[in-house]
Amino acid sequence: MNTSFKAFRLHSLDGAVTSKIESIQLDSLSPGNVTIKVAYSSINYKDALASKGLNNIVREWPRISGIDLTGTVVESLDSRFSPGDEVLVNGCGIGVDHDGGHAQYARVNADWVMKIPQGLTLLDAATIGVAGYTAGLSLDLMELNGLNPQSGPILVTGATGGVATIAIDMLAQRGYQVTAMTGKLNEAGYLKNLGASEVIGRISSESKFKPLEKAQWAGAIDSVGGSTLSWLTRVIQPSGVIAAFGNAGGAELETTVIPFILRGIRLIGINANSPMLIREKVWNKIANEYRPTHLKEIASVIGIEELSHHLDLTLAGKSKGRIVIDMNQ
Repeated sequence: MNTSFKAFRLHSLDGAVTSKIESIQLDSLSPGNVTIKVAYSSINYKDALASKGLNNIVREWPRISGIDLTGTVVESLDSRFSPGDEVLVNGCGIGVDHDGGHAQYARVNADWVMKIPQGLTLLDAATIGVAGYTAGLSLDLMELNGLNPQSGPILVTGATGGVATIAIDMLAQRGYQVTAMTGKLNEAGYLKNLGASEVIGRISSESKFKPLEKAQWAGAIDSVGGSTLSWLTRVIQPSGVIAAFGNAGGAELETTVIPFILRGIRLIGINANSPMLIREKVWNKIANEYRPTHLKEIASVIGIEELSHHLDLTLAGKSKGRIVIDMNQ
């Protein structure tokens, strides 16, 4: 197969990272035993960082960005997959150590590939993507730790972000009362349409708190970290659960043991690079009992020519929901 196709490729020269849309062939891709015609990919914050060479995310150049994709298998040297299978790949190093989803074709290791659960389209699965999987994994682990809709209200921070919008949708349709925290209060209507019953502003990074503040929420899904996560440990109800996976507000965590030993709160770290058995379990829940109902409102679909602009917007915190790239647009 010698078809030329479009790819959004990152290059580094003397430490300066540039990107451009190139016409390449399969031989230019990282090696793999499954070749996929990519239908959709998306933009995640990690992609935005990689596009500027930040945080040492990409170490070998050139690299096609994009940490997730959905598409159709065109060739497989692994018996688990056949031409025509609709599949997804999330994480597993694509877009970082291995060429990723921001191209019209991808070649990957079969161990990274998962068939899309029944009932989800290629566009659905791309809109959910790494972000929605992170939201689903957070909810799954929180419920394994005793959370249920009768426990009390749930706070979602960074509420207009990709993970948070899908988390709000999942939580609300599952019967939870959701409070959305955001620095974009002008988006309150959008967040309430997704299922939030209340929208509040974010806390100041300069605020000081007592070891225990008024207990307000039974749980929280936090994409911010830093002072926001520190504050959350102080305001979660007894036996409450926090799922944490982000550090946009800082990587340091300043708190005390008091909420853990007096209120018995639980802080769960979420790593979306899960083993395949866990991925399949959580994706099956996402396709069924966790299924978000506002994917059309959450997704903004763009073409590959708009990718660079939207990566910049994402890095600047000016995007909302999920930016999905239609690779055939």
